[in-house]
Amino acid sequence: MKILLIEDDLELGNGVRIALEDQGLQVTWVRRLGDALHAIDTQACDLVLLDLGLPDGDGLALLARLRRERLPMPVLILTARDALEDRLAGLDSGADDYLVKPFALAELLSRVRALARRSFGLVNDTIEIRQLALHEATMRVTVDERAVELSRSEFELLCLLMKRADRVLTRRVLEEQVLPGGLDNESNVLDVHMSNLRRKIGPGYIRTVRGVGYVIDRAAPAKGGA
Repeated sequence: MKILLIEDDLELGNGVRIALEDQGLQVTWVRRLGDALHAIDTQACDLVLLDLGLPDGDGLALLARLRRERLPMPVLILTARDALEDRLAGLDSGADDYLVKPFALAELLSRVRALARRSFGLVNDTIEIRQLALHEATMRVTVDERAVELSRSEFELLCLLMKRADRVLTRRVLEEQVLPGGLDNESNVLDVHMSNLRRKIGPGYIRTVRGVGYVIDRAAPAKGGA
């Protein structure tokens, strides 16, 4: 799981980063609102940990943009603002959870796991969409309980698509996040991986959005659909 940590305090940010990475999570840590906006525009992330008091602006502005653009990643606010009105403002602005500083790292990790389960359909580190199941810890994929052998790049592409189910991921995001060398790859490498994935997991899961990218829909396509 890829986490965007937005925290300007050096000691706290480093402690949270280490705790998350010790759990096998991938962390991008930024300390300013501008850097956070750039990271969201250029990287795929599964969950945002958001400090509100940033040197160049209020974290609530970032939260408002995420929800205005209907970006689906859950947001956990980390802040010293402990007044009831502050908590209500954060939750009403679209935050999924609110944790007041100082907090125990164990509680933070517990809340991150809970948000992952709620947002991605994770059950015991498994993402399930219809008859397709992906076990992230063991890199195992099954369709109708039948094991499917995938290359590492195929697995990572499928994992990213399943975590962002119902959201179209652009070719640029998929290439930058998953494929070795990112945009230095030949233009058809992503298409080859997608073709192999479709062949291995079967039809009705990966949908092409022409000129944009790819998406996995949680609901099965209508009969006769693409």
